[in-house]
Amino acid sequence: MRSFTLTVLILAASICALAQGDPFRRQLLPTGKLRVGLNAGNPLTSRVGTDIGHHLAQQLGAEVIFIEYPTPGAVTDAVGREWDIAFVAADPERMAAIAFTPPYVELDATYLVRSDSHIQSIADVDRPGVTIATAATAAYTLVLKRDIRRATLVFLSSDEALTGLQAGTVTAIAGLRDTLLRSASRVPGSQVLTDNITRAQQAIAVPKENAAALAYLTSYLADLKQSGFIADAVRKTGVAGASVVP
Repeated sequence: MRSFTLTVLILAASICALAQGDPFRRQLLPTGKLRVGLNAGNPLTSRVGTDIGHHLAQQLGAEVIFIEYPTPGAVTDAVGREWDIAFVAADPERMAAIAFTPPYVELDATYLVRSDSHIQSIADVDRPGVTIATAATAAYTLVLKRDIRRATLVFLSSDEALTGLQAGTVTAIAGLRDTLLRSASRVPGSQVLTDNITRAQQAIAVPKENAAALAYLTSYLADLKQSGFIADAVRKTGVAGASVVP
């Protein structure tokens, strides 16, 4: 019996050692802990990313550390240095250094305008004389930089943009629908457009060279979607304009 028990313990230790040596584990846990980068400015990805981070760390048998950044640009700037996975929107301009899983949720991005504005749809925005306030490193801003040809983009903080809209120096504020709906209450006589600039696809990010981690997370995320974990996590946020990607 003692010999059998010893054999089982040795086998278990061997399996554990092999698991520790898996390439995806080395890439996800280079410090022995799972470091998760979160964009504190996005309530949905911050909350859902926290739920996923805790769950993934349990699956890996590791401690999780959450690192918050003020903007998505700050998240992407820290790739390869401070986090092992991060939660940020996928965009072609971010793919030079970052690899993304398939998206798990899409977020509406649109405009906040004054109710007396000539702008009543997205098609009315890209015109001479229109000034669009937007966040410098947001995913929808990357889309605007590619698509806007005649209007002027200005990079302002949320408070600066709202002040400009009230004063008439800003024609439209770009942002996520949920954020703009909350901001509209601060600008009497404003409205959020019903159509979208884009639907920002939120995904799990890893450093581009970490192919094994990406493959593991892609399969892991598919399982979370199928189990209903993602849908539950998104629903708990109460964020408007969010759609789970199957």
